Amino acid sequence: MAGSPEVARSTLNIPHPYEAGMAEGWIGSQMAACNDGQFITFAIVLAETGQLCGAIGLQLNPRDHNAEIGYWIGAEFWGRGICTEAALAVLAFGFDELNLHRIHSGHFASNPASGRVMEKLGMTWEGCLREHVCKWGRFEDRVDYGILATEWAALQKRIPA
Repeated sequence: MAGSPEVARSTLNIPHPYEAGMAEGWIGSQMAACNDGQFITFAIVLAETGQLCGAIGLQLNPRDHNAEIGYWIGAEFWGRGICTEAALAVLAFGFDELNLHRIHSGHFASNPASGRVMEKLGMTWEGCLREHVCKWGRFEDRVDYGILATEWAALQKRIPA
């Protein structure tokens, strides 16, 4: 799923073609990255079936008490709210369990659906880095969002239990 052209096109670090063994190598690297305090990665699965449909995680910056959230969802699962649900859980984990001060993210301007996820999370638009990334020989704008722990806490108070 990660290596499909649709998914790879919309992400910074997923290559295409996604060659045999790359998924196993990436999965195998995640425990060490977690133990080193660099990344925490979670599988996204459907609640009803347990079927894998993507991945989500936090790239940690312990010195500054912040993290960048990143995610991908298999194209066949797009538009179902799965990413938003998973990202809400990861924000809760980051703020409530890791005591982060800030969580931020960015998306390619050519992938506005990812920006809509960030907005649904309560993240604030922070700016656009024009032609900041070169993906497949084409320069892409990176649109950045962020949310502070105080903003997250205020949102939680507005959500009925």
